[in-house]
Amino acid sequence: MTENNQVRVRVRSSTLLTVLIVAIISFAAGTRSDVIFAKVGSLLGLKVDASTLDLSSVQETYRALKANYDGDIDIESLIHGASRGMVEAVGDAHTVYLDPAGVKELEDSLSGNIGGGIGVEIGLRNDRATIIRPLKDSPALAAGVQAGDVVIGVNGEDSSSWSVDQVVAKIRGEVGTKVNLVLLRNNDKIDVSITRTEVSSPTVEAEIVDGVGILTVSRFNSETAVLARAEAEKFLTAGVDRVILDLRGNPGGEVSAAQGLAGLWLDSQTVLTQRRGSEIIRTDKSTGKPILGSTKTVVLINGGSASASEIVAGALRDHGKATLVGEKSYGKGSVQAVIRLSGGSELKVTESRWFTPNGKNIDGKGIEPDVKVELTGDDLNNGVDPQLDKAKTL
Repeated sequence: MTENNQVRVRVRSSTLLTVLIVAIISFAAGTRSDVIFAKVGSLLGLKVDASTLDLSSVQETYRALKANYDGDIDIESLIHGASRGMVEAVGDAHTVYLDPAGVKELEDSLSGNIGGGIGVEIGLRNDRATIIRPLKDSPALAAGVQAGDVVIGVNGEDSSSWSVDQVVAKIRGEVGTKVNLVLLRNNDKIDVSITRTEVSSPTVEAEIVDGVGILTVSRFNSETAVLARAEAEKFLTAGVDRVILDLRGNPGGEVSAAQGLAGLWLDSQTVLTQRRGSEIIRTDKSTGKPILGSTKTVVLINGGSASASEIVAGALRDHGKATLVGEKSYGKGSVQAVIRLSGGSELKVTESRWFTPNGKNIDGKGIEPDVKVELTGDDLNNGVDPQLDKAKTL
């Protein structure tokens, strides 16, 4: 082989390696998502399966559909639908196929800019999509939507069996358009029509009440750790003697953000381990200076606290840095790799499980609080918060 040919081979190999690296995203989806790098081949560790799937039956179905269907067929929708159906057949709620629209929706959700919405926090309660709380000054609040309302209909469709993600996707839409909801409240059905507005919820909020610093984190993205640290520094300047970290309703997000938030209390200590079977494949530690490490801390959790929220809550408790108050968390203890596919689609696939520093996996079980305090829909609608009140006394 000539020197020029060797150079061309090296260039092609380098280009291929670059393409493979660019093709991988690493973020934790909570998203309700936690995400780690997929391993790229034998060189980069990407799990690659060279096997193929016999799609002759799919082609047979397509030909029969195209030959007999009385109407227009969107080929691109069929392709996305086939991929989505195959992934759903795995039977894992956290292994999902995202078409380009779904990818954008996920990115917007993590950034807090969700476009047209009605301003509500929705979570799973008794296996049903339920309003956790309407946001302040939101169109949902103005329309009379209340915490505890179960969403059983969206725009004329029965949504009683839908997942939270499906309900949220249907509620969102263009600013200025209307969405019609059927809500179940104390066995009564209530119809409401709400005009969507631009909705952007903050990642981090903070206040100081009677010497107690209250830090509310709504999601884990690239800004979370920086914003939380800035607020923590304000707490120290103000001389607070206690901190309440409110993770209620936080569906999660990036693992690196969880490491950064935990780093306000932990000094380069283990936040979680990732395991495949009994093998530990990765250990993630806290990052940043633990400026709140000696400050008494209470963490608020509930059924909407998932993924990265559970990582932080579990790590702070295991290391003896916080007391947990509220209700049992969601229970998402799996790790997803997000892999870019052709055409702008993505595959989010469960590849391992994460464990707290003390070696506990909470998948499907959740984290039980040290002090259990319920927060009812009536409490929220009446402007009272017994969980927060209890945290202030500890």
